[in-house]
Amino acid sequence: MAASSIVFEGLLLRPFEDSDAEPFAEAVRESAQSVGRWMPWATPDYGAVQALAWFADCRARRERGDALEFGVFCAQTGAFLGGAGLNEIRRGHRFCNLGYWVRTSRQGHGIAPRCVRALAAHGFDHEGLLRIEIVVAVGNTASERVAVKSGALHEGIARNRLIVHDRPVPAHLFSLVP
Repeated sequence: MAASSIVFEGLLLRPFEDSDAEPFAEAVRESAQSVGRWMPWATPDYGAVQALAWFADCRARRERGDALEFGVFCAQTGAFLGGAGLNEIRRGHRFCNLGYWVRTSRQGHGIAPRCVRALAAHGFDHEGLLRIEIVVAVGNTASERVAVKSGALHEGIARNRLIVHDRPVPAHLFSLVP
């Protein structure tokens, strides 16, 4: 059963609303240099129209049951901090991928590890998952640190595991289990 929102250690994770489009786009533009290196959709010209298309895709995948994407907000102020989600959910094998990004101005404040812990708990306790993977491109040391800090086990490096800027790259494979 998909949560409509998750409150965890000062964070509010909730599905995107159309009114989030401009704050989301602003955060993406702010973060294009750091996040865009690993997530090619994060560009300096990212706009509200692209955000609205992403939100519609998130809603469709939530309805199909194969992804739970959330906007990440400060629970006290409502400020937009980033995005995180459980995606590529494989219900038959009871596992999924967990992804996250934090806007540049809020990186280094422990937001991503809190998102991982919140989503892992939700995945295990409410979605019936038995394995959650975090796949991190080799060289993305910030995301590697998040996975390690979150208690994920490093299982190895998978060759050609991700496509980043239209090129296959190796990726660290981390896992969380209940």
